[in-house]
Amino acid sequence: MSGFHGLVEEFLHREHEVSPVRASGLGLTAYDDRLDDLSAASFHERDADAEAWLARFDAVPDADLAADEQVDRDLIRSVLRGRVILAGWQAWRRDPATYTNPALDGVFTLFLHRLRPESELVSAAVNRMRAIPRALADGVANLDPALAHPLILRRGAAAARGGGRYLRDLLPADVAAGELRDRLAEAGAEAGQAMDDWAAHLDRMAATATGSWQLGEARYSRLLREKEQLDVDARGLRERGRAEYDRLAAEMAQVARRARGTDDWAAVLEEAGHDHPATEEAMRQGYTEWTARARTFLVETGLVTLPAGERCVVEPSPVFQRPTLGVASYQSPPAFSDSWTGHFFVPFAPDGTPEAEIQQRLEANSWGDIPTTSVHEAYPGHHWHLVMRKRNPSAARRIFGTPYFSEGWALYAERMMRERGFFTDPVQELFHLNATLFRAARIVVDTSIHLGEMTYDEAVEFMRTKAGLPEPTAKAEVGRYCAWPTQASAYLTGCLEILRIRREWLDARGFRGVAPAEVPVAALRDFHDTITGSGSLPLGLVAAVMAGTRAG
Repeated sequence: MSGFHGLVEEFLHREHEVSPVRASGLGLTAYDDRLDDLSAASFHERDADAEAWLARFDAVPDADLAADEQVDRDLIRSVLRGRVILAGWQAWRRDPATYTNPALDGVFTLFLHRLRPESELVSAAVNRMRAIPRALADGVANLDPALAHPLILRRGAAAARGGGRYLRDLLPADVAAGELRDRLAEAGAEAGQAMDDWAAHLDRMAATATGSWQLGEARYSRLLREKEQLDVDARGLRERGRAEYDRLAAEMAQVARRARGTDDWAAVLEEAGHDHPATEEAMRQGYTEWTARARTFLVETGLVTLPAGERCVVEPSPVFQRPTLGVASYQSPPAFSDSWTGHFFVPFAPDGTPEAEIQQRLEANSWGDIPTTSVHEAYPGHHWHLVMRKRNPSAARRIFGTPYFSEGWALYAERMMRERGFFTDPVQELFHLNATLFRAARIVVDTSIHLGEMTYDEAVEFMRTKAGLPEPTAKAEVGRYCAWPTQASAYLTGCLEILRIRREWLDARGFRGVAPAEVPVAALRDFHDTITGSGSLPLGLVAAVMAGTRAG
């Protein structure tokens, strides 16, 4: 194959060879038994590759491409620009998740999606687990205590301890007793011990590490402008977050008055938060019920097209994610598989968490809050969007994306469902608005800590007092922002851009000045199906794509 399609095929083949765990997660089962090369030489080679590939895609002129090919090219260029910008940051020398995540995800997703016969899954998992000690040894060699921050290292140690328990104690139960289970148990014991040793190493390193998590203003702003194609820098984004926080707080006062006769929305939320599931299993059942209600609402209203065969399963979060992720998450069906089943993980506490803290965590998943989170993670949030993306004929668009669209879409989905009447109780509306205000607070904190203008403790206090999070959840959240710069800003930033794009789309179709709640369902469905079906594109690119599909 020659020309642009040949270039894309060559690039994607190289991507799969370098990241076989990711390729396997996409449903390319030929890579199932391989673990990524995590040596220093491999990371240096990846950085050089990013520069070289970007030059090759930059050299492809518009005149040689059809419109859809131009979008694919610009999506790939966006991904590569992000890699080039972050190359000098050297996350592989700072963050133990670089080594822990492929090792654990590479085994976990095999049994989550079960795309092959069980005997083949076991063989692939055993091969990967046998490679885990080598991968973690690379981590020992690569992590630099002069660059790594103690907080990031302790997060990594906690995840590694959870991973050790998963590999050693829980994974074998995924298959029936007998020879296959014995093979998993034997390999899991060795890999689990390697995880335990890795956790101990990280604990020791954390005691003397002197590095920083601060990405810095220049890199943060370059990612916004060059990768996400936004017309804003880090400081401008922070001001946007502050302005939205103030606007949302005023709207919440109005809703609190409807709900309880008071402007004190924080007090209303605190009182409503006491009405929460008594156990983690009751929480999971609540999420299951509201996920089903949200799907039924979409079927009855016709606000979106539901692909045939899709379904979303609500499950406890994986054991190894619990120490580092205190909120709900979602895992989509593999892009290149026949599966259309997604997995909505609800936030169970780490092993050994005191009962009092578990109750605090459950308070953050109250009965008033569960409906909006179900919308965000499942229908028509992440699950629906990602099964729509899976239908796109472009391999590049099924593989690559940005949280600035995917998380922005999920937050937009919450707002749209409120506009169309899904939340019937003012308290539910208040929790939805609080979820958006929480994302405004995230922008303020994420930009501030990476600009070096807010400490970890100040950030935790901000999220506790301004976003109403229990202290354990606030700590888990801020730790996540430290380890994953710019991602926390994606939600509300993306939502606001999608709302702007929707307004332009509707105006071009004769609905100028019509309130979103009054727009005909068919027009909204057309917008929803089109924008999600285009993939998870950078916001500047998706705006151009949608402008090109306008009527007239």
